[in-house]
Amino acid sequence: MEPTTTLVIFGASGDLTRRKLIPALFELHRKGRLPERFRLLGAARSPGDDDGFREQAQRGLMEFAPQTFEPDAWNDFATRLHYLDGDFTTPPGVAALDQRLSGLAHDAGVGMPPERSSRAAPRNLLFYLATPPQAYLGLVEALGKAGLADDRDGWRRVVIEKPFGSDLETAHQLNAELHRHLREDQIYRIDHYLGKETVQNVLFFRFGNSIFEPIWNRNYIDHVQITVAESVGVEHRGRFYDSVGVLRDVFQNHLLQLLAMMAMEPPASFDPEALRDERQKVLQSVRPIPVLEAARHTVRGQYDGYHLEDGIDPRSQTATFGLLRLYIDNWRWQGVPFYLRSGKQLAAKTTQVTILFKSVPHVMFPLPPGEVIRPNALFLCLQPDEGIHLRFEVKVPDSLRRFRSVDMEFHYAEDFGPTAIPEAYERLLLDALNGDASLYMRADGIELGWALVDPIRRAWESGTPELELYPAGSWGPPRATTFLTADGRSWAMGCGAESHARAHPPVD
Repeated sequence: MEPTTTLVIFGASGDLTRRKLIPALFELHRKGRLPERFRLLGAARSPGDDDGFREQAQRGLMEFAPQTFEPDAWNDFATRLHYLDGDFTTPPGVAALDQRLSGLAHDAGVGMPPERSSRAAPRNLLFYLATPPQAYLGLVEALGKAGLADDRDGWRRVVIEKPFGSDLETAHQLNAELHRHLREDQIYRIDHYLGKETVQNVLFFRFGNSIFEPIWNRNYIDHVQITVAESVGVEHRGRFYDSVGVLRDVFQNHLLQLLAMMAMEPPASFDPEALRDERQKVLQSVRPIPVLEAARHTVRGQYDGYHLEDGIDPRSQTATFGLLRLYIDNWRWQGVPFYLRSGKQLAAKTTQVTILFKSVPHVMFPLPPGEVIRPNALFLCLQPDEGIHLRFEVKVPDSLRRFRSVDMEFHYAEDFGPTAIPEAYERLLLDALNGDASLYMRADGIELGWALVDPIRRAWESGTPELELYPAGSWGPPRATTFLTADGRSWAMGCGAESHARAHPPVD
């Protein structure tokens, strides 16, 4: 008997559903990638009905992804959208949900041949918790008690948005509570950064090409820089952001996962658990920064004017910029520093990974006074100028002994078209529907991340290192630059128009 598949979005009246989830699901429908008997049930406390939910979904699609809209495809997709209001943490609410899901499963088979249509068809259910974190446990407990997490008549999966806990203790408690009602293989902890096409391409670039992996180690790489920079402030998230700061908001999840993907060993297969095992091994090998060492290995800053933002405590010491120097204690990476930085109100919006190779061991060329041969650099540009740049040195034509840096460049937009890269949620939703957890966080990975971040968080909350102000539109506080200078290194930006211009100065 062919199963029905229903995605239930709790918190369906919220911003995430309009901005990300509906556009991603519509694009999957347009590409023919959703199951044949698919239904979407929006569930929220706000009063509403099917027609109202469909209108809200269409408005969100036209506002946030108008380029994908096709009237015929939308009309078909809209028939799959349904809505139910109520409090789904209570027995009456979850009973009404169960009844509605049974009705949708039956309706999905109406009009099909009798041998393929039956009330007893297996029900595949994907529950997406697009709610505030404090609602997670109540919803999961209600689903568990009502038997909706029981997968005897079809699979059951639950997608949980971040933040997943606020420290190691709360993350561990949340995992323990979830495991009372769900198996680990039913839990999909989402980090939308891992769903980005360019982040996934890190694996294909490393393990699908033979020329870089032999030099992807301490013998040839001097250090690694990972930057997640935003050019805007906290905007409408002021009250929330002031309670978490840059460390919890970006480092514990996005940056540590990028680090793991850059540093992981080749897995034996593309199996989800094999991939996640290798990422976990990296996090297990990261050298912790003790509280007393935070001043040596971290920088924290706050952009000037942060206190004027709506919802911010005027005395707030929350960091909006952070820089960490981490080491991975294993054979491949021993002694290679990884510099991780992120901040708001910085000079540009960019996410990039820079691999700085070691300098040539001996300079045989008689260079002009003061001139050096720059080390080679590989730039993985994850957003917004998606691509890969390799910087190397060439002789300036018609000169005797002058060098200049040039780039070999690949741009997604040029090779695959300007709209080739799908939204991260599109891939992540499809993976959850297909049972592929490769790009989702496992319980041990979440807790490893918090174990690394917690000592730094405690140091920062105690005032170490000192919080430095930096002007909006800069690259952070002054110590963010001198921090690398003291190590004999400097920041290398190889993505975007400005860095392209710097890498290609006019020949004089």
